[in-house]
Amino acid sequence: MPIDNDFAGDLQLIVPNQHRRYSGVTATNRMVAPKLARLLRAAWFGSDAPDGIARMGMADLLKVWRRRTPLIWHARRNNEMIVGVLLRALGWPFKLVFTSAAQRHHSWITRWLIRRMDAIIATSDISASFLKRAATVIPHGVDTDRYAPPENRAAAFAEAGLPGRYAIGCFGRVRTQKGTDVFVDAMCRLLPRHPDFTAVIVGAIAVEQTSFGNDLKKRIEAAGLASRIVITGELPIEDVQRWYQRLTIYAFTSRNEGFGLTLIEAMAVGAALVASRAGAAELVVEDGVTGVLTPPGDVDALVAALEPLMRDPAVCAAMGARGRARALAQFSLDVEANRIAEVYRALSSPAPLRGER
Repeated sequence: MPIDNDFAGDLQLIVPNQHRRYSGVTATNRMVAPKLARLLRAAWFGSDAPDGIARMGMADLLKVWRRRTPLIWHARRNNEMIVGVLLRALGWPFKLVFTSAAQRHHSWITRWLIRRMDAIIATSDISASFLKRAATVIPHGVDTDRYAPPENRAAAFAEAGLPGRYAIGCFGRVRTQKGTDVFVDAMCRLLPRHPDFTAVIVGAIAVEQTSFGNDLKKRIEAAGLASRIVITGELPIEDVQRWYQRLTIYAFTSRNEGFGLTLIEAMAVGAALVASRAGAAELVVEDGVTGVLTPPGDVDALVAALEPLMRDPAVCAAMGARGRARALAQFSLDVEANRIAEVYRALSSPAPLRGER
């Protein structure tokens, strides 16, 4: 539904999503956008609009051309930065913001675009280090109401009908980058020694890595663990959330990541964490307090970190409770949205945020 002229006149923020394929960037954008819409007059421009924020099309965009009051265009991809730069050159009153999660050296076009932004947000210190200009570090947040500990973790696990009493999980697309092979190799060593545990890989085998996925299945079968290392395939988000609540331990085994949202999702449900030092793991996990950090791709280190936890689920519960408290304090969507709004305030837009009148 098109936004009306009054709303367009009061608009403070446009959240563009100029990407047809659903991706992790889209997912994180969709989660925080409704929270931002509670703080500002905001509209979503593009595909996959979430509930809780107004939607705008091209006709709506024309309504804000050459108005005097500036508004925020918050890009998260190169093409969205390009559109923002071009529209501002044509007279749209944009203040340009870009969020980067990438942990790599940027191409010349990305660097050129970044220099034209009015403000930069990075999701971790590592991401910020590649930007070559000042950035505000704001980690992604998670919906701590949806991702919450179950009332009874044992009952939640029993609902799955799996052998044993406890679950250890590794979530995400099955591929080399996610380190799924590291997890499987560790489980092949550990599960025979810990019969109360079942391992769950929640995610589908990446299309381009079918041979990798098939090789993992062969390793699992050769170890005689086909009933205790389960690969669920692609699941609806509601089912993924239920799987999180069944976990006693979450293993984050990525070799490299932009951020690693599964870490804070698992932290929010109260699972104990063992995480490779990839993505934002060193920002999210307090080593020895809310989790244990390990080198990426190191099966021996993963086994050494997991085994003490698998021996004592009570230690896992205490670690998970500390993690849940940390997620509430530092990694909720409300915290993320409020910190992003502070960046918007610093751009000195005359239009006040809601509640500031």
